[in-house]
Amino acid sequence: MAATQTSEGSERVTKRAFIAAVARRVGLPQRVVSEIYDAAIAELMDVVSRGDRLILTGFGSFERQWHKGHPVRFTKGGEDKVDDYSVLKFSATRQTNQRIGRPR
Repeated sequence: MAATQTSEGSERVTKRAFIAAVARRVGLPQRVVSEIYDAAIAELMDVVSRGDRLILTGFGSFERQWHKGHPVRFTKGGEDKVDDYSVLKFSATRQTNQRIGRPR
């Protein structure tokens, strides 16, 4: 899989390279895998946006996590406030964490 070096020294895999690798693995055209990828990500976002939790057995779960707003100070004086906001939270299963922890 083609990858580029990040400033931290790890490699970054592009969406294009990831889709190409999946296409090779399953023996499908990249165009088909790309459509499936886009649909899967869109469905994940729809599920989480509704406030539901998506559980992918053996991999992990995705859910929306709310964060309370808070005051912030900027270096050029004055205070401002960050409103309440949400983030996408991923929790890996034990099996996933064990698998990624193994040396190659």
